[in-house]
Amino acid sequence: MFFAGCAAREAPTVSLGVPVPGQIYRETGTASWYGKELHGKKTASNEVFDLAGISAAHRTLPLGTVLRVTNLDNLKSIKLKINDRGPFIKARMLELSYGAAKELDFAAQGTARVKIETLGVVRNSAQYTVQAAIFTEEENARMLKRRLSRKFEVVTIVPLEMNIARFFCVRVGSYASQERAEQVAGKLTMEGLEPVVLRKD
Repeated sequence: MFFAGCAAREAPTVSLGVPVPGQIYRETGTASWYGKELHGKKTASNEVFDLAGISAAHRTLPLGTVLRVTNLDNLKSIKLKINDRGPFIKARMLELSYGAAKELDFAAQGTARVKIETLGVVRNSAQYTVQAAIFTEEENARMLKRRLSRKFEVVTIVPLEMNIARFFCVRVGSYASQERAEQVAGKLTMEGLEPVVLRKD
């Protein structure tokens, strides 16, 4: 139950692309959907991915965060939970299950411009890493790791299992703030890569 004094105080908000503990988070960008390649596989939260279910992947919001997602083309809106990491394409902000994309009526075209808002304040701080690239061939991942290890202290290769193939993700560092991880991502961009910052859970 809210008392009058509490109800009058709104939670602070942030819309800068950096989730901040204790604040409501809002962001606008491009969403896509994923399905068959991960159906039945475990997500980053260890839940089994259901392509017909209602869920989403985000790079930096805490797993378990509940969002309201609104399709800005038709103003359809749903509530869902973040249970996975992604998208790994820098130009996209959110990756939805196929079921969620159907609810928002953009499954046929594949992408949509959306607005997201957390339904509560963002919880706890975290560590962040930078994903430099993804490869289908492990040797290519090893070659990039050797190259990046000359300039960056910690470079790792993380296998990613999908139904269609096994991928190898090259990741750089572990950072206490998203801002620091973004700085490193900027340096990797200068290396000719298209890095994305990921929250470590």
